[in-house]
Amino acid sequence: MAMKIVSMTATLVVLASNVLQITYAATYTVGDTIGWVIPTGYTELYHNWTDNKNFLVGDILVFKFTTGEHDVAKVTEAAYNACRRANTILNRSTGPARITLNSIGDHHFICTFADHCAEGQKLSVEVRNGPRTAPVPGTSHNTTGTPPPPPNSASSLVATISLVFMSIGIQIAGGGRHFATPLKAQIVM
Repeated sequence: MAMKIVSMTATLVVLASNVLQITYAATYTVGDTIGWVIPTGYTELYHNWTDNKNFLVGDILVFKFTTGEHDVAKVTEAAYNACRRANTILNRSTGPARITLNSIGDHHFICTFADHCAEGQKLSVEVRNGPRTAPVPGTSHNTTGTPPPPPNSASSLVATISLVFMSIGIQIAGGGRHFATPLKAQIVM
């Protein structure tokens, strides 16, 4: 019986450590200090900008551009490759534009102004799923210089519910003696 309690408690501790990891979304300013512009003479700017960056679900891309001179549109892979402006998935025409990467897979962005995309103003990022518990080495956790955001309310809710269930599980694993003791005392008296 004691071994079963130790085993259940150990399992609950492992589950708790996995569930309660605080994850933060990273905020990336596309192009860093250059921003979202036509990369004059360097069409691979945004392709190279993604090197050594680990994009995860929940991360935020900030496209810094002058309103009226550029925009950012999320497009399909085919539209990205052909710099096709029709049928965009999402379009932001006011800069700076913040776009949350809310699903795994490849995400493609272009500027829909004139020939901006053909001149290299386009970005493709691969987004993976997973926790980020610390900043990725060599990148800033938040490129704006502000402290990292708190965990979102959904992860806080999951953590709270997990704590409740773990407490119940520990009580069950312990035979419920902490809950039953006062009741037994009342019955005996």
